[in-house]
Amino acid sequence: MRMAPPPATATALSDPECVALAEIELCGELIIAASAVDEERLSADRIDEVLRVGAEPGPRH
Repeated sequence: MRMAPPPATATALSDPECVALAEIELCGELIIAASAVDEERLSADRIDEVLRVGAEPGPRH
């Protein structure tokens, strides 16, 4: 699984801080996606889509 690139504002932060910020951003995106569905759970395909699994690295927005 590819990780999201760190936010642009994280350039002055240490590597662990950048990783933590990227993980927090991904969790937030999953929460937003989960709140938008009628089902009880997100499908594995939808989770992969939200997390951009297999997508080329680049801007997230």
